[in-house]
Amino acid sequence: MESPLSQPGMKARVTVTLKTGILDPQGKAIEGALKSLGIAGVASVRQGKVFDIEVEGTDRARVEAALKDAADKLLANTVIENYRVEVLG
Repeated sequence: MESPLSQPGMKARVTVTLKTGILDPQGKAIEGALKSLGIAGVASVRQGKVFDIEVEGTDRARVEAALKDAADKLLANTVIENYRVEVLG
């Protein structure tokens, strides 16, 4: 149960995707599986990761900066992946 004294929080989403030109074997496997299921019109599939995160505090810029730092250090492999941070409110 949440404490009545805790700070209000903000919700954010960090989306991590492979950089253009990086091979995506999992995406290719998903593409093949969709086609084998008869789902028409699938041209290609690229897979990624989505992190929905709740952060204490109300300073939007601080939350965004903290999550970019987290993405740089942990959530994304920045050699082969891009990420996008969205502070949802």
